Amino acid sequence: MAFLIRTIDFTAAGREIIRDRIAEQTSLTVGRAAENDIHLPDLAVEQHHVRIERAGDGMLHASALGTLGFALDGRMVMQGTIDPRTGGEIALGAARLAIAAEADGSIAITIRQIAAEEGKTDALRGFALASVLPSKRAMSWVLAGTILLLLLMVPVASHLLRTPTKPDPTGKTPGAVLLDSAWSSGELSVKHHSLKDNCESCHVAAFKSVQDETCISCHEDTGNHAPMPRLAGGAPALSPGDALQWRIAEGFGKEGPLGCVSCHSEHEGPVRQPAGGEAFCSDCHDKLDTRLTDTSLANAHDFGKGHPQFRPVYFASFGAAKPVRAKPGTKPVERSGLVFPHDVHMDARGGAARMALSLRQYGKPLECGDCHALTPDKLAFKEVKMEESCEGCHSLVSGRTAGGGFSKLRHGDVKDLAEDLARISSGPRRRVGPVRQRPVQIGSASPAYAADFGRPVRAYIGLSNALSVGGVCTECHLPTRGPTGQADLMPVNLPDRFLSSGYFNHEAHKKEECTDCHAADTSKVASDLLIPDLKSCRDCHLGATAVKTKKVVPSDCAMCHAYHLPAGQWATKGPKPHYRPVPDKAAIASLAGPAGLKP
Repeated sequence: MAFLIRTIDFTAAGREIIRDRIAEQTSLTVGRAAENDIHLPDLAVEQHHVRIERAGDGMLHASALGTLGFALDGRMVMQGTIDPRTGGEIALGAARLAIAAEADGSIAITIRQIAAEEGKTDALRGFALASVLPSKRAMSWVLAGTILLLLLMVPVASHLLRTPTKPDPTGKTPGAVLLDSAWSSGELSVKHHSLKDNCESCHVAAFKSVQDETCISCHEDTGNHAPMPRLAGGAPALSPGDALQWRIAEGFGKEGPLGCVSCHSEHEGPVRQPAGGEAFCSDCHDKLDTRLTDTSLANAHDFGKGHPQFRPVYFASFGAAKPVRAKPGTKPVERSGLVFPHDVHMDARGGAARMALSLRQYGKPLECGDCHALTPDKLAFKEVKMEESCEGCHSLVSGRTAGGGFSKLRHGDVKDLAEDLARISSGPRRRVGPVRQRPVQIGSASPAYAADFGRPVRAYIGLSNALSVGGVCTECHLPTRGPTGQADLMPVNLPDRFLSSGYFNHEAHKKEECTDCHAADTSKVASDLLIPDLKSCRDCHLGATAVKTKKVVPSDCAMCHAYHLPAGQWATKGPKPHYRPVPDKAAIASLAGPAGLKP
């Protein structure tokens, strides 16, 4: 017995295509798998769904091969019988299998797919809400008109008809334009969040970009990275496409490429303004000398690959009024006026270490932190005071007081030292004349006897000894001569900051040893400028594109440099160091003579 399998398909134009094939076998399988006799590529059909086979009485028996049933003449069944003479229909997914007997005795199985539009004209559609609403096109036009009316016409009319109000940068005055918030492209940043209801604080003129003068009205303390002509000259040339875009933008009132809004974008959400990336700086500084031929700045583009050597500021001569920057490739010699060998104080087996072990305030060999203490902001170091950091070993005790305590010489001013030494010299004097005293003669028991009616020669001798080479003061200070030839000390000059154009946080490096960067343990003279060089920083800090590891820290320009602060990331606050007046040239020249003391 044979099965005639007829497949009916339709072209895109609606033309019917009929394909017939003969299967000389007694049973057929129907399913999604390709090996079935009737292949139905439908996800609603199982791999092997139905078996159709002839029974002995000429009937056809259909049974499900999987867990899903099939529809036989409109009823879901797992198996059923079909009489070919009367015909039947099996539904599997979107396919319909019509079964009927042919005149030659074969059984025809006609396969057709249900059209996608079938059932759309269901009678229940008349009860749906969509049947009484306008069409989608009409509703789209209505909504578009409503948006234009509320979000465009109302704000524009409100702006044109309102009474002009003075912009309020503080954000305390509510916005006077109705529905102007609908024009916002996003939330303001964290710093400008208070202006969310006062658009006119920044957008002073309608349909015009925010101007630099509006930004400066609030950020008046913001300094330029350099004078504007220098910035324009140092910036690289724009590409043709960028230049065209800027010409169009400037036609609508936007500031040029050096304006505030070219770098600072708003309405990007409640975020903080990120620092400029490495490319932002290297665009100008990579080949800066080719555009600014008179610049003293070296080219820089990447801290790990292309960065100039550090140039710290220091006092290059004794008593200089201002510090100078070190020249590239030179080894600075600092003329601070101090005599301080770091290696002696940091030698764990030296005399200073043994003395520190015996003192309760130390109890161990000296460390850098015993003398150098960070300021509260953790960015700089406090001034080293002799009374706090040095007097534990270098005592200035000069005698005992009447109450049983100790007196000591004052530190910081030679005049105070002279007064203290004169007070020490005014003690009981040797008797003048015979031992036997006459009546009313001043005796040693009288308080007036201690007065020195002549020139205090002994006080001058003591002061000269203290200020001369080998004296108590020259253990730390350089001796010199004043304008009138009297003994004096070279004033101490130390800069507030050594790296004046960058930012460095010592607190962030507290896990490191001081001597990892500063060679204080091997410095034998006070003229050594113990500022680390570029190579020591590159042990950990590489460029912004470096891969972060336990040791390597990717470092972009903004980690150490600020853009709007030409003098650096921070500035010292509070009183200035109390430097003494600069001595005359003859006094400074005396240091170079045979009696002078090398720094």
